Amino acid sequence: MIEAKQRAVVLLSGGMDSCVCAALAARDHDAAAVHVSYGQRTEERERRSFFAICDRLGIRDRLLIRNDALSAIGGSALTDRNLAVPESHAIGRDIPVTYVPFRNAHFLSVAVSWAEVLGATKVYIGAVEQDSSGYPDYRPAYYQAFNEVVRLGTKDGRIEIVAPLIGLRKAAIVRLGLELGAPLDLTWSCYSREDSACGVCDSCVLRLRAFRDAGSTDPIPYAVLAERA
Repeated sequence: MIEAKQRAVVLLSGGMDSCVCAALAARDHDAAAVHVSYGQRTEERERRSFFAICDRLGIRDRLLIRNDALSAIGGSALTDRNLAVPESHAIGRDIPVTYVPFRNAHFLSVAVSWAEVLGATKVYIGAVEQDSSGYPDYRPAYYQAFNEVVRLGTKDGRIEIVAPLIGLRKAAIVRLGLELGAPLDLTWSCYSREDSACGVCDSCVLRLRAFRDAGSTDPIPYAVLAERA
């Protein structure tokens, strides 16, 4: 008799890191995926990636959430069209304007709530501290603290938030994704464009560098690279 896999919920934005995280969750658990649209510039493109990744990984249970609070609050170039998305070279040591204030708390709250209903024991999130833009809600201590909140604020206190990629470099994440057969060709990481990735925002630059360092070619289209070809 084959033992049934435990349930897990994975936060799946449609980006590279969340895709690899979803591949891990789908390998080890009966995974369900949640996607949060929050008025970001590439909202529609990310949603398409979410559906395509779920199809490829065989994740049937999906939850789409609309969060209007983050765009109403503003303060981020991802949600406020009056703020320009900076090119990667223009970002200094301070937290960049692409940071969405306390975003992951909103996402995790939804995922934990759904996990309670599904009877899931784990919530996966593809947060990465290394080779990232320096967002404060991507630090390991943040997830340690959030797990204590979950323990105290849920019925059984047994749901665990896991961030399996948090200590990895981006190149290692690319290699892991390739090993897992994660559908990296379906992902979208660009902060500003939906037709072809801009190639100059911090997310694009970090991603391109990761593929280069991993000795692989990024399978998605880039506007800047096409212009230079």
